[in-house]
Amino acid sequence: MPIFPKVSLRPEVENYLKEGFVNKEVVSGSGKEEAENKFETLLNRLSHPPSFTTVRVNTHLATVQHVKTLLLDEFQKQFNGLSVPVLQHPDLPDVLLIPVIGPRKNIRKQQCEAVVGAQCGNAVLRGAHVFVPGIVSASGFMKAGDIVSVYSDIKGKCKKGSREFDGTKVFLGNGISAVSRKEIFSGLPELKGVGVRMTEPVYLSPSFDNVLPSYLFLQCLCPVARSKSLSI
Repeated sequence: MPIFPKVSLRPEVENYLKEGFVNKEVVSGSGKEEAENKFETLLNRLSHPPSFTTVRVNTHLATVQHVKTLLLDEFQKQFNGLSVPVLQHPDLPDVLLIPVIGPRKNIRKQQCEAVVGAQCGNAVLRGAHVFVPGIVSASGFMKAGDIVSVYSDIKGKCKKGSREFDGTKVFLGNGISAVSRKEIFSGLPELKGVGVRMTEPVYLSPSFDNVLPSYLFLQCLCPVARSKSLSI
């Protein structure tokens, strides 16, 4: 059961994708209703993060096993001792897979809220903290050190600097504010850096911000497989 609403696409994009799922060949084989249900399933899944985070190891500088050990130590620090596995891809030897844990539905929502833009919200689902430029709204009483519930404004309707937002938003989890509302929206030179450090995200995914940059890099699985096939 999806916990987020289905992904919202521009009509021309959605229609283009739908043509591939509900074409004559598919409809004749499985029926129109089943084809349309599969397309709706796709839209629902696209609003959630993938099941794995994929990284590629620079094997010119370190072995895959060494990087795997370093990552396990790093995740122990990030997740306060929670064991998160690091798996080696069975067919792509320089690729490591880190399972994304979630959705976690027992997280208690807080009275203090911060609303972020959709792009920032997507990054949070992939393990990022909330950076100050991504915050569009914060409770009037929010101060540094507060436990804050973070929401994503998926339709882009929240006004910058508002104290509350009752429009369409999705819960991303809880974090600890690094700055106050006054600092964020004071009108002084724009702040940068972390605004809310996520401690209880709905989807638990590791942050790779400055993590072993010489040894690995994030890369989606499809481009890795494609590059491997071209090198054969």
